[in-house]
Amino acid sequence: MTHQTLESGDRPAGAPAADRGLGRVATQRVVLFPEGDPLRLDNGALLAPVEVAYETYGTLNAAGTNAVVVCHALTGDAHAAGHHGDPERRGWWDVLIGPGRAVDTDRWFVIASNLLGGCRGTTGPSSIDPRRGEPYGLDFPALTIADLVRVQRALVERLGVRRIHALVGGSLGGMQVLEWLLQAPEQIDRALIVAATARLSAQNIALSTAAREAILRDPGFDDGRYVGRGPGPRAGLAAARMLGHVTYVSEQALETKFDRRRRDPDAPPPRDGHDWFAPDFEVEHYLHHQADSFLQRFDALSYLYLTRVMDAFAPFERDDAAERLAALAGAGTEVLVGSFSSDWRFGPEHSDRLAAALEAAGASVRRRAFSSPWGHDSFLLPIDPYLREVAALLEA
Repeated sequence: MTHQTLESGDRPAGAPAADRGLGRVATQRVVLFPEGDPLRLDNGALLAPVEVAYETYGTLNAAGTNAVVVCHALTGDAHAAGHHGDPERRGWWDVLIGPGRAVDTDRWFVIASNLLGGCRGTTGPSSIDPRRGEPYGLDFPALTIADLVRVQRALVERLGVRRIHALVGGSLGGMQVLEWLLQAPEQIDRALIVAATARLSAQNIALSTAAREAILRDPGFDDGRYVGRGPGPRAGLAAARMLGHVTYVSEQALETKFDRRRRDPDAPPPRDGHDWFAPDFEVEHYLHHQADSFLQRFDALSYLYLTRVMDAFAPFERDDAAERLAALAGAGTEVLVGSFSSDWRFGPEHSDRLAAALEAAGASVRRRAFSSPWGHDSFLLPIDPYLREVAALLEA
């Protein structure tokens, strides 16, 4: 295993270097597991139908071997690049994907899908249970990351891919990439696992627990029966988003962007609690904005399910871990494990442990540590050394 630390350079977070980018794209949907052919989950439950929302960019070659599969993080979706009509509202990984970018859509056929249990077009707990004609709610089965990856594998097969040129994912997306490597290493040439972990720490589980409790204790949650009946646990989901978002950015990033600036420094001092607890500091307004935006696009049930999926992930502790790691080593898949210096959610030590476990099994691993002040979400930003490493991985 090679280990290298790369400096971030001078270009701050913002728009990528000038290029034309992808234009308008469309989300598509497909039913992969119909009523007569259900998905069997790790816990033995059968789930059907399973509909999947996905987007593709670029063209699949005749051999079916130039596919790059993108796995999204906790609150992502299938819309990874391009736009849906407003060029100012681009996909969540647009800095990475597009013509001439690190994942070059002039060369690679890129597949991005919303994961199982999500709420952006793929079957999840807010979907309709065909047996009852009502939303699943908490009757939706418990999931594992292995279940999520089985659905992605079915999609890739449906799209005619015979061999995967590369898998790429950050955070929960990187955890899915790791699961892919353990399930089907013989299908994969190379993989990027960035800002991820093979096992959540107690601190990470504690943070997720606090976020879930904000949702579960909101009266609007109504034991998961709120879908289609009321506004739902908006206050709880907003609080969960605020807590989560703080963990995605570094202290330095917040200090640089907000410091202790007030929205109205000339406002009179508060007279009572009605004034006192209203947002005052700019960082408070920012978190309220993040929460309000999140409420427009995400469902509380999916937040509960997917954070719990992350808590349970520990693939190196499975009974068949040694066998699966040996298969990965035998496949010769090239794996790049990346981290960011200021990430305190899944810090560099998480990537070190993950890479060391793969290397100990004989897998081909490169370890890269990127210097960045932006925190966990650095993997979504145009940090030049990081983008160059991704491009080099795909070219190898």
